Amino acid sequence: MRFVKAFIAIFFTIALIVVLETKIGDIPAMGIFLNPSTGFWQNAESKNILPAEKLKLTGLQDEVIIKYDDHRIPHIFAKNDHDLYYAQGFVTARDRLWQMDIQTRSAAGRLSEVVGPKALEIDRYHRRMGMVYGAENGLKGIMANPQTRTMVLAYTEGVNSYVHSLSPKSYPIEFKLLNYAPEEWKPINCIFLLKLMSETLAGGSDQFAMTNNLRVFGAKAINDLFTDYPFHEDPIMPVGTKWNFKPLPIPKPSAGYLAQMTENIKPREKVDGIGSNNWAITGSKSATGYPILANDPHLNLTFPAIWYQIQLSSPTGNVNGVSLPGAPCVIIGYNQKISWGVTNVDADVLDWYQVKFKDNTKNEYWYNNKWNPLKKRVEVINILGQAPEVDTVLYTHHGPVVYETKAKKPKDEFENIPVGDALRWIAHDESNEFLTFYNLNRGRNYADYREALTHFTAPAQNFIFASNDNDIAITPNGKFPLKYKEQGKYIMDGSDPANDWQGWIPADQNPTVKNPPRGFVSSANQSSTDPSYPYYINWRFEQYYRGKRINDRLGAMQKATVDSMRIMQMDNYSILAQDVLSAMIKYVDPTKLSDDQAKAFNIIKKWDKHYAANSIGASIFDNWWRKFYLLVWDDEFNIKGTYLKYPSFDETEKLLLTDPGSKWFDNTKTPLKETCADMVNHSFYTAVDELTRNNGKPGDKWQWGMVKETFINHLANLPGFGTGKFFAGGRGGVINALRNNNGPSWRMVVQMGPTVKGYGVFPGGESGNPGSFYYRDMFDTWKDGKLNELLFLNSADENSGRVKSTLVLNKK
Repeated sequence: MRFVKAFIAIFFTIALIVVLETKIGDIPAMGIFLNPSTGFWQNAESKNILPAEKLKLTGLQDEVIIKYDDHRIPHIFAKNDHDLYYAQGFVTARDRLWQMDIQTRSAAGRLSEVVGPKALEIDRYHRRMGMVYGAENGLKGIMANPQTRTMVLAYTEGVNSYVHSLSPKSYPIEFKLLNYAPEEWKPINCIFLLKLMSETLAGGSDQFAMTNNLRVFGAKAINDLFTDYPFHEDPIMPVGTKWNFKPLPIPKPSAGYLAQMTENIKPREKVDGIGSNNWAITGSKSATGYPILANDPHLNLTFPAIWYQIQLSSPTGNVNGVSLPGAPCVIIGYNQKISWGVTNVDADVLDWYQVKFKDNTKNEYWYNNKWNPLKKRVEVINILGQAPEVDTVLYTHHGPVVYETKAKKPKDEFENIPVGDALRWIAHDESNEFLTFYNLNRGRNYADYREALTHFTAPAQNFIFASNDNDIAITPNGKFPLKYKEQGKYIMDGSDPANDWQGWIPADQNPTVKNPPRGFVSSANQSSTDPSYPYYINWRFEQYYRGKRINDRLGAMQKATVDSMRIMQMDNYSILAQDVLSAMIKYVDPTKLSDDQAKAFNIIKKWDKHYAANSIGASIFDNWWRKFYLLVWDDEFNIKGTYLKYPSFDETEKLLLTDPGSKWFDNTKTPLKETCADMVNHSFYTAVDELTRNNGKPGDKWQWGMVKETFINHLANLPGFGTGKFFAGGRGGVINALRNNNGPSWRMVVQMGPTVKGYGVFPGGESGNPGSFYYRDMFDTWKDGKLNELLFLNSADENSGRVKSTLVLNKK
């Protein structure tokens, strides 16, 4: 019996060892993960930082001094630009290596290598969208310029210096969880991050949905519902801005496009944008007499944070702000002469073209009245635990045919991608965005700002600017195709050269305004200009609500301070509610309301139109408006198996306020003929009933911060590494556009003057290590709507009580 017990003990011990050393599904190999010598225990970090550290690194040319402040933000002082970007790569990798690795893998279509076949479709999608192809072309542009070549190569050296110093016990925790090792950084990885941002900000398209709309409803109805300029607008360029240039001739629409727009010829059968705010006021509106600039780009919020805060100083410049982990330079920030920020333009720089193949071999396609050879690009996707996937992507002169057959396209995924169409996308072109940021980091005046922008291709951004010369400016900027009006609103005939992009809008004719009489410039992703601008940039932009509120507040503002701007970034007032609420209330018949509905109606009548966290009125209005919107459009635009684009909030407002007898208010799925009043009343009943069902009777549980879900997850959605749900105000459509896990990824305010002062915060911390105090030490400050004063050191020798440690790098 004694031997049997011993045998059983040995058997279970061996089995346990095997289990602990084996990765089961999404569960890591726990023996490796829990190993006291190499496992996650090694990732714990103390808040207390060593006061001094010295390292010798291969590849440096001279000494580099890095001062770390109280938020563990590095302030790098180098004696040349090579060492500056080498050090930036090194310290960024020390804090964010896994984030850099996984984002690069995502853009390059290489997630399957580390997580297995569940990532295969997203990898295949990124390869087929031409992300690698575009990054290769982008690298050519960057390597052709000596400044950006030096910068990217030095940054890469710095990252690899850190990677080579690692042993398994010091790997970031996510590498241990997924059981893979960091690999060497490559220069193209820096470009992948730009392509990932292009995908986020300029990688969507309504063309497939709009083409279906045209087929289902016809040209007249679609032209009425999807106008080229909205009912409400407050454009980025002040209305009436004069264009001091002679525009290029506008291309003529193709015959196929004109046929589509003719009612008696049947057309061929075949998301809200992510928002941001920026603004700047001139010295005449500022308490100090110098401009103030503010920026808060809205992106999906994650831990680690999207941005990495840093100061970069060398003999060529001294700049402070935020960078993208994995890419050199400061992307949004300031020096002692200028400041700048960005929001998304939402330019139409992604178009789809129908392709006619000669036969099933798909070796040739019809273009310009002849058969042309297709190029074939072989993509090899390595998959953890499986044989590699070999995928062949077809390329026309426009770009890749993303899914040439229905069989190639995954079922129920990527519904906005049409089958059998080629993609023309600005992100595929050779470019050098890093030169823009290299020059802005060193800029001294308006002329430097304008010159820097000429190098920027994509994703197109509204670059806002302020300087100590008391200049302010804004430029919707990028490389914009020269198009005929509405070119790209629908899928185009790829065989007709008239549908190709016909050159480019000259960079100096991009819309821009400097020191306008109103004393401020601003953008919130709304229309770039009024209809007087001679070129076509896009037919639709983000709706005007945030832009209108920003302009209203700035127009009334006098003697503004940094705190005025901070408070304004947290503004929750709804222009949508201002536009429509009184009209909706008038339609409600109080005599037909239940007790709970009557209570809710009394609350909404007194609501101040702010999406504050403790507001009950915000919850009622938000649910009411969305129920109304869907009730109006769902009956005709929700067709199973057909991908359609719904009309905008703006169009819905227009019907509510000016055309209550519109046919679109009738629900085609009922025998009755509904009116606008019916839609408003029915949507109010269902909105209140839903709130009551989910949250009980009207009361504290109806507060907006409890009804809406606000959270920040880990980049890999690892449980326990995010925030969980938290109580917060804000909404898409208000300045504080915080919704779910999307919102202000970096809030910055810069006060220009003899000594420029910057203030900023992002949700999280500098460290990407969940075991570090500095993983989320700035989250509460961000959540509470506060800003940190940003430490700007003029030299490595400058004394500051906020400097907590020093890292000295020397060449080995």
